[in-house]
Amino acid sequence: MRRTRFGPPTLIVSDVDGTLIDDSNTVRPLTREAIRRAAKVGTTFVLATGRPPRWVAEIADQLDTLTYAVCANGAIVYDVAQDKVLHTATLDPAALVRLAGFAQELIPGCGLAAERVGESADDAATAPFVASTGYEHAWLNPDHIEVGDDEVVSAPAVKLLVRKPGMPSGEMARRLSEVVGDLAAVTFSTDNGLIELALPGINKASGLMKLADIASLPTDAVIAFGDMPNDIEMLRWADRGVAMANAHPAAKAAADEIASSNDNDGVGRILMRWYG
Repeated sequence: MRRTRFGPPTLIVSDVDGTLIDDSNTVRPLTREAIRRAAKVGTTFVLATGRPPRWVAEIADQLDTLTYAVCANGAIVYDVAQDKVLHTATLDPAALVRLAGFAQELIPGCGLAAERVGESADDAATAPFVASTGYEHAWLNPDHIEVGDDEVVSAPAVKLLVRKPGMPSGEMARRLSEVVGDLAAVTFSTDNGLIELALPGINKASGLMKLADIASLPTDAVIAFGDMPNDIEMLRWADRGVAMANAHPAAKAAADEIASSNDNDGVGRILMRWYG
């Protein structure tokens, strides 16, 4: 871990699940207040999440200063305030077909799903989440549309999801990483049998760099918070990477320091060093 002096931040970035929100999906009071105080002095706060844009609203409703989010693990740059997708990085159908074949061969019985994106969070012209028959969600997903296996991979997608309940996500990622090569980036944000595949080189750090370029955000003193392997690149990219006490060991190893847990205002307690 790096132990250099840092602060105050010029840009604050946080993962959502297991990091910014507690286990009741709430941004706790101290954390909300710290983010509000940071905004008051001109410091931008950005979400960097595996969630799609349509799942950002419940967080934005708790943070009245939220303007931007990097979604789908870096594949989508989203203007929350304007409800506008600013940039996407998608896997094409040919790549999706190959990746689906690898997954079905190496993880027999797995379910497949694809996350697609339109021009806004709820673009009616684009079916946002399509899944194969029998796909079991790792969390509640009210916008699930069931389609045939071929249709899952028939259109560009920001990520392909592979689901195998009962198998550790780390083991699934290991199997796929050994064969996909430069066809896709493999990561996971939960360890209960779900991995996510995206365009090579796409991760939260790449998405944040794209957002910083689009929105002219400062990157000279970035602090980032996360808890899972899909946060590793972001934690290393930031000038100060902070993993939560409840984080996956790989995220902790990539961080400069460890905060208290997401249920104990871990993000807010760190930010109050400068905004308290």
